[in-house]
Amino acid sequence: NGENLGIAAFSIPTDTPGLEVGPKEKKMGWRASDTRQIFFRDMRIPVPSMLGTPADGFKTFLKTLTSGRVSIGALSVGTAVGAYERALAYSAERSAFGKPINKFQSIGFKLADMATKIEASKLLVYHAAWMKDQGMDITKEAAMAKLFASETAMEVTTEAIQVHGGYGYVREYDVERFFRDAKILEIGEGTSEIQRLIISREILKDIQV
Repeated sequence: NGENLGIAAFSIPTDTPGLEVGPKEKKMGWRASDTRQIFFRDMRIPVPSMLGTPADGFKTFLKTLTSGRVSIGALSVGTAVGAYERALAYSAERSAFGKPINKFQSIGFKLADMATKIEASKLLVYHAAWMKDQGMDITKEAAMAKLFASETAMEVTTEAIQVHGGYGYVREYDVERFFRDAKILEIGEGTSEIQRLIISREILKDIQV
């Protein structure tokens, strides 16, 4: 009827006429995740496919994005833990100058920093998830969890490669895969820069000047 409906959200089958799915992208990491472009060519969608009301689309998008940041935070923790556990095990097995390399301060300090940042990331993610379960606004907390955990994953996977030395660059060892998988965590559901923007806005919006 010509009414401006704003942004609406829809759920449609992949065989809907007018929907075209592009070829699978060749990505740096997350290769098990099927990523493709989608195109809409004169596509008509039935009203029952709409999620919520005609005015709910943008709200649904923002809500989904915020919740997704908690999920990315959890994925980041898992990635970091995987890399850390490999580094911890390798540092106990690999010897240099007659002793395991984890006895050297430089390696021990790396492991200490990795373990500490992983625990901090876990708590941020758990806190944001708990707040969501309580029905509370998690705009700031989700951004904090996603920001810190994703950057921790990138840092931990990088350091895990350093602990492995040259072997860390070889595909026989898992740490190179963790490193490749970690980068998207700083990008998906909003880059680190976007998370910092959200956090700064949230902590400053109630300040009276």
